[in-house]
Amino acid sequence: MRRLRFPALAAVLLFAAAPVPAQTAAPSKTGASKTGTAKSASSKSAVSKSAAPRPAPEPVGITPEMRIVAAHITANALRGHVSFLASDLLEGRDTPSRGLDVAGEYIAAQFRRFGLEPGGDDGYFQTVTLKPDDPDSPKSRNVAGILRGSDPALRETYVLLSSHYDHVGLAKGGADLVFNGANDDASGTASVLESAYALASLHPRPRRSVVFVLFCGEEKGLLGSKYYARHPVVPLEKTIAHLNLEQMGRTDSSQGPQLNSANVTGFDFSDIPKLLVDSGRRIGVTVSKVDKAGDDYFNRSDNGPLAIAGVPAHTMSVTYGFPDYHKPGDEWQKLDYDNMAKVTQAVGIGMLRLAQAVTAPKWSETYAPAKAYVEAGRKLNGK
Repeated sequence: MRRLRFPALAAVLLFAAAPVPAQTAAPSKTGASKTGTAKSASSKSAVSKSAAPRPAPEPVGITPEMRIVAAHITANALRGHVSFLASDLLEGRDTPSRGLDVAGEYIAAQFRRFGLEPGGDDGYFQTVTLKPDDPDSPKSRNVAGILRGSDPALRETYVLLSSHYDHVGLAKGGADLVFNGANDDASGTASVLESAYALASLHPRPRRSVVFVLFCGEEKGLLGSKYYARHPVVPLEKTIAHLNLEQMGRTDSSQGPQLNSANVTGFDFSDIPKLLVDSGRRIGVTVSKVDKAGDDYFNRSDNGPLAIAGVPAHTMSVTYGFPDYHKPGDEWQKLDYDNMAKVTQAVGIGMLRLAQAVTAPKWSETYAPAKAYVEAGRKLNGK
């Protein structure tokens, strides 16, 4: 695709704010069909009855609330978000850039539609100073919304779901100038948006409050999440867990096809991954550990700054490497949206369980590589 010029910003945002029909959680009914010749009154015993087809078995351990969350996350909704965020018109969403600003306005429009509380210093926007030591630093924006919890005793505690919404911008030459960043990380952004929509559809809402943040500047050194860790929109000591999403849509991993599966970085660092494994099992998604890569990538995504600050935090993804990583060919048409919907449903169920839990997750005190995070957690909580 070649570089295109922007239309009027108002036209773009009109699309962004367009309402999407709510999804319902009602299960579909499968009608029973019968085959064979018509039975006459005199030969009933001579005609065999064909059995009605059985509906698919219910996933193990699905509660009514989990069913609602899963039903509100659909492939078409994810496709709609990614195709806009990764379009040529946003010119690769560099930090900072006009394209990233348009993407931020789109995200904020979705948060308004879901009824989330604004979480930033400027409505849904948190102003980010990209070079903290430079008085003339350029600025960009994180986008933050809050789903307030329903339990009076727990609503001032938080679980955080995030991704980054930036990418690497434009190429300097060639036939295709736009690094569209569909899988990296418009896919994670779309999964955060649909998880927010699903959780906001619950009545009553989860016990704890849920914070949804889309970070800028990940591609330039985790700038948005580092700023957030220093200037959180809710207290870090009240944030019990953080899940970050990366590369949720491509299944053509460099390690082979990844269907109905996801991985979590720092798998043994806390007890959050075990909850995600069990949440995935309930919807038919295998959440697993990738031995070396899982630990190596732990601090290389936006969970890292919050983990260093002491919050149990991990990144979940479908693939680490894929053929168009950081290339103009990372376009929205190449994502597997049916698989992405299923994995995002597992995310939504996992976030619901974290937000409903009375007991907060903990860093692992028996896993040596997690020692620094255990100490940071103790310091954060004044222990």
